[in-house]
Amino acid sequence: MSVLVYTENEEGKFKKAAFEVASYAKEIANMLGTSVTAVTFNATDSAELGTYGVDKVLEVKDDKLTTFTAKAYADAIGQAAKKEGASVVVVSSSADSKFLAPMLAVHLDAGYVSNVVALPESSTPFVVKRTAFTNKAFSLTEISTECKILGLSNNAFGLKESEDAATVESFTPELTDADFAVSVTSVDKATDQVSIADAEVVVSGGRGLKGPENWGMIEDLASVLGAATACSKPVSDMGWRPHGEHVGQTGKPVASNLYIAVGISGAIQHLAGINASKTKVVINNDPEAPFFKAADYGIVGDAFEVVPQLIEKLKEFKANNA
Repeated sequence: MSVLVYTENEEGKFKKAAFEVASYAKEIANMLGTSVTAVTFNATDSAELGTYGVDKVLEVKDDKLTTFTAKAYADAIGQAAKKEGASVVVVSSSADSKFLAPMLAVHLDAGYVSNVVALPESSTPFVVKRTAFTNKAFSLTEISTECKILGLSNNAFGLKESEDAATVESFTPELTDADFAVSVTSVDKATDQVSIADAEVVVSGGRGLKGPENWGMIEDLASVLGAATACSKPVSDMGWRPHGEHVGQTGKPVASNLYIAVGISGAIQHLAGINASKTKVVINNDPEAPFFKAADYGIVGDAFEVVPQLIEKLKEFKANNA
């Protein structure tokens, strides 16, 4: 019996979410008195996972698995889980993981709970806390199946380093052509230096920016903070920014540590996408903007005056604390 984690990577390099699910899995393994096994696909340095509590890595090297394929990945992870006798499987809340998790649940005859935000309340019965109603509430959910799959919300647990080392073992799952019936034919990558999914800080702009020609202000603030840039749905609909930056109920969810909204009124669809962020800062010249009711900090003022001053002060702070 062990706790198994699916650790995502991009071009062989682990994503931050991979380290977070490993850290989370380690704590569950400690609760259950067992160990953590990770599954990697064409990762360049699988042993790196030992830093985050993984005891053993099942390393898959297969050119056909270079690009994410939900069914093939789910079958491979399922075989790994059975090999290890895993009672708990932990995945992230990325789009890929949410795609494969239901398939994996079928493969393992397991219960699957998404959007988990904390360690299990108890192991007998197995009860976990998750967000509900588009992050407006929490629920405690019991999983009664023998094998349990948990989808950890991004940035819900954080990273915890360990001094343990991981052993790396080659693993070759048995896959058939049926596993590759659906395949990725091309990938268009966003040009952001920091992706929205992995970003700890996100700077987002809305129609209050008045036009795409003013977006440099958002990019400058993001650059100072090492943040990703995002936008509201109207902004992407008008073509000011690519749809890949659209945050909200119909766009990408954001679970950053800090979310700064500039010139965004705060429609309910947008708030649903960012509610999981820990600290929300709003800059808007309309004191009645709905976003202020959801924000932790608010600045009522003209973004074209506030943001440049904020950038200047942040640069001064960084220079004085370099």
